[in-house]
Amino acid sequence: MVRLGGGEFLMGTDDEDGYPGDGEGPARPVEVGAFWIDATAVTNASFAAFVSATGYVSEAERWGWSFVFGGLLPDDFPPTRGMVEAPWWRQVYGACWRHPEGPGSSLEARMDHPVVHVSWNDAVAYCAWSSKRLPSEAEWELAARGSLEGRRFPWGDELNPGGAHMCNIWQGSFPDRNTVDDGYYGTAPARAFPPNGYGLYNMVGNVWEWCSDTFDPAGGPQRSMRGGSYLCHRSYCYRYRVAARSFNDPAATAGNLGFRCVRDA
Repeated sequence: MVRLGGGEFLMGTDDEDGYPGDGEGPARPVEVGAFWIDATAVTNASFAAFVSATGYVSEAERWGWSFVFGGLLPDDFPPTRGMVEAPWWRQVYGACWRHPEGPGSSLEARMDHPVVHVSWNDAVAYCAWSSKRLPSEAEWELAARGSLEGRRFPWGDELNPGGAHMCNIWQGSFPDRNTVDDGYYGTAPARAFPPNGYGLYNMVGNVWEWCSDTFDPAGGPQRSMRGGSYLCHRSYCYRYRVAARSFNDPAATAGNLGFRCVRDA
């Protein structure tokens, strides 16, 4: 884990390229106490250790299915039901953290990748076991910025500085063609790409990360997610910016949804 001293920082954005309806703005000063944060998202290896020690059964395992990006399924995969609003998401029976693309898939060669198909409730259970907790959105954003106040990404304002790929997102035209210019079609190792100024890896792209907050200011059930994922593309989901927000049901699971932990300093 990395210790961050906290303090006041400028949270949110007034960027017109963002999503005002998501509550990204306005940019405002926010005070955060000192805390420790994982350098990476929780990996398959770490989640496997938790399950081995506790016998925990994830919600996707209990429900018997989870959502998988259709492009990751083999051509001969049996027909599956898609989401009406996002038909690239397929309901795959047997998909869970152990089998990210359903039956026949495994974690072989992916133990150092972020765990996926974990709900907010699963993440909270892991945190309790590890004597940690989920970050607040303010803690997450302060950490993601890496001391670069007001910048669009953890490394600055340019997506590919000097032509370098700094995160795992979709290149090409979504959802039909991914050129894989950054080297990854699905998840990347948790320590892929250079860390930000605080030594934290993949704060944007790769997998969405659960936060502790409710997304609705009125205290609704939906929980906040930060950072975007390997499926984000500017044409429809420009949420791999540090100020971007999204949400999901606390019991929801999908192949691009993970988390990292914090604890008080």
